[in-house]
Amino acid sequence: MTLKGKRIGFGITGSHCTYHKVFPEIEKLVALGAEVQPIVSLTMQSTTTRFGEGEEWIQRIEEATSHKSIRTIVDAEPLGPKIPLDCMIIAPLTGNSLSKLANALTDSPVLMASKATLRNGKPVVIGISTNDGLGLNGVNIMRLMSTKNIFFIPFGQDDPFKKSNSLVAHMDLLTPTVEAALKYQQFQPVLLESKSK
Repeated sequence: MTLKGKRIGFGITGSHCTYHKVFPEIEKLVALGAEVQPIVSLTMQSTTTRFGEGEEWIQRIEEATSHKSIRTIVDAEPLGPKIPLDCMIIAPLTGNSLSKLANALTDSPVLMASKATLRNGKPVVIGISTNDGLGLNGVNIMRLMSTKNIFFIPFGQDDPFKKSNSLVAHMDLLTPTVEAALKYQQFQPVLLESKSK
């Protein structure tokens, strides 16, 4: 399936250590002809870490997509019936936002955009990055895996011995996952062995 002309929302939450893996995937979608609309969480907008300032990452993403980012719940709401997306991606999706999505809480622009997309019967693709995926958030992952129109970028333990509960998506598989999701199929296999750093 071609991605040319597809309207894709790209939601980014606060897993700052994962941004460098996500950014090339955004560029790849644009190169394939997709219209990518960035949607950024409040955490990304307001947090500075050793991985850089959120505002710097937002600027880079806006330049790569040629679109201003959606930064508020109010601005994300029209992605429902007014200006619908063909697909919504959340990558990285933190454990915090994961638990909210699984329990129907909508308190950020990224979650509002996801809710609007699901309301339209369109696919939502998620790339998890959570330290408690095999802990308290395990139940939320399973809830989302069984939810209609939600698809996972294949994931695995990123550091099984030092962080045994941590799960991270293989972001380099984002594009084929989106292509499968647009056909309402889960790209397989969804559970992968960890990659060496």
